[in-house]
Amino acid sequence: MIKILSIFFIGAGLWACSSVNTLSINSKTEKLTDSYQTNSHIDSLIQPYKDSLSVEMNVVIAESTSDFIVERPGSNLGNWVADAIFVNQTRTVRLSDPVFVLLNTGGLRSSLNKGPITIGDIFKLMPFDNELVWVKLPMSVLPDIQAYLIKSGGEPIANAQMEKGILTLNGGREGATHFWVITSDYLKNGGDKMTFFSKAEDVMLTGKVIRNCLIDEAKLQGVLIEDTVKRINF
Repeated sequence: MIKILSIFFIGAGLWACSSVNTLSINSKTEKLTDSYQTNSHIDSLIQPYKDSLSVEMNVVIAESTSDFIVERPGSNLGNWVADAIFVNQTRTVRLSDPVFVLLNTGGLRSSLNKGPITIGDIFKLMPFDNELVWVKLPMSVLPDIQAYLIKSGGEPIANAQMEKGILTLNGGREGATHFWVITSDYLKNGGDKMTFFSKAEDVMLTGKVIRNCLIDEAKLQGVLIEDTVKRINF
């Protein structure tokens, strides 16, 4: 039996080799044009999903009594986003070490205009699916964050303030040796050159997308809470 199989595979191999030698390939160049007609059947299948998405994006979730804009070193929009994240993430948490929010100005991609605020507005503001993370850092890293804020010209922060280049964190126990930063996974991984996060001693993933957090807090507020206090002063 083994001998018969061997003869079969040897024969098959010789046939395959000879096939390569005699194989001819014919090709034809086709010119692509705009003459192809739209497939109306496919369009009819897609349209309900497009309509559904459009309806969802236009759902009003809050109101704004002012124009929320982003600018450095701080702004009412940066304050609102940072505060919304801080409240959302610490509402049911007992804090023993100082905790503050640090984001990046470049991550805020749109303003929020006075009037109705829709889900689509929050998508425009925060189009990325970045996740919220908690990063534990030693107090020795605080000067690195101060230097970064000075060099960048300011970023959105919450539960902290900077005066004359000194960053002060609110809350926490006396003599704390560590602090937590609530930020995005993008920044935690060194985005926007926030390399000081490489000194993290612990990281907690929340599994929550920042945009969803903002949508939730906007719904709870009803009318967006405006804070125009300048939190970063050099």
